[in-house]
Amino acid sequence: MTDREPLPGEPAIDQLPAVVPALTAPCRVDRRTKDLARRLLPGEIAVIDHLDLDTVATEALLAAGVRAVINAADCISGRYPNAGPLLLPAAGIPVVDGVGPAVMATLADGDVLTIDGDRVLRDGEVVAVGARQGTASFGAVLEHARRNMGDELQRFAENTLSYLRTEGHLLLDDPVIPDIPVEFRGRQVLLVVRGVDYKQDLQLLRRSGYLKEQRPLLVGVDGGADAILELGLRPDVIIGDMDSVSERALRCGAALVVHGYADGHAPGAELLEQLGLPHVVFASAGTSEDIAMLVAFEKGADLIVAVGTHSSMADFLDKGRPGMASTFLVRMKVGPILVDAKGVNRLYDTRVRGRDLVWMVLAAIICLVILSLASEPVRTVLRGLSLPLR
Repeated sequence: MTDREPLPGEPAIDQLPAVVPALTAPCRVDRRTKDLARRLLPGEIAVIDHLDLDTVATEALLAAGVRAVINAADCISGRYPNAGPLLLPAAGIPVVDGVGPAVMATLADGDVLTIDGDRVLRDGEVVAVGARQGTASFGAVLEHARRNMGDELQRFAENTLSYLRTEGHLLLDDPVIPDIPVEFRGRQVLLVVRGVDYKQDLQLLRRSGYLKEQRPLLVGVDGGADAILELGLRPDVIIGDMDSVSERALRCGAALVVHGYADGHAPGAELLEQLGLPHVVFASAGTSEDIAMLVAFEKGADLIVAVGTHSSMADFLDKGRPGMASTFLVRMKVGPILVDAKGVNRLYDTRVRGRDLVWMVLAAIICLVILSLASEPVRTVLRGLSLPLR
């Protein structure tokens, strides 16, 4: 076989994923990745239908102990630089994507699957074929997405401007905030969204002493409530659609604020009614984290510390939103009291270097020597010890 140049559109040889042995494991199937992550058992194959698999969903699969991922859609479509799926091959998790939507009806929970290259087999029969992905192949798509970022940015900006015309009232009007049995006035509010780096940022806030010293009011936005519980604390308020909050969090005693549509329809309220949990509805065209900031601002909070919030184009495209008008307006309104702690953990390197320890020990020894020489009792003892030597 002779070497040849890759055809147009074909990845170079060094960009192809490495050949790995076949693996066999039971699977679990769900169109909603965040729901699947809660049901997934360690060692199972996740079968999803998630175009542009976002970072938070990817981290949830990894935390659940996923063995491999089969995606009916493309993990990275190339519309924008979505780096979340790169976490999978980096963790040694095989990925086969673009296998087609039929796989969602073909497979069922508990089916034992074999992934052999780009093929998916059940009982020796091929049930799906897709693209076997790795770090290099994902990286090639990401590079293409970065080169085409301008077109996507223009579409995003146009959508944002169109929404601004209809959502301007968020900035100009005083919204009708429902009665919430929690006192915000004069307090700091820690608003937690389950976004990128939220776990690391929360841990940093805890280690810094902020949580213990300031004792902020804890507000969880949807799954952010579970993040607060995982920290060993209890949320005071939970705000959101209630579609990604555990029942444990809903029953923890927090005040529940359901995010309803602008027309007043609130699907999350139906769930809480079934559970018999008291709640109020806040109807707004914005996102759940937008209304959480508005609630804290309008209720008189002194400071809003936001963890994991979405504030960039990539964040919103990950969420499937074509624009960020409501967030843009709300951030303008609450800006004077808003501190965005997203990614703050990247500012600090808590590792202690060996040479720093050496210098610290030397400094301590020098201080002890100086103190000893300056101390009359110590000098007397040293003179007494030196007498037998004369």
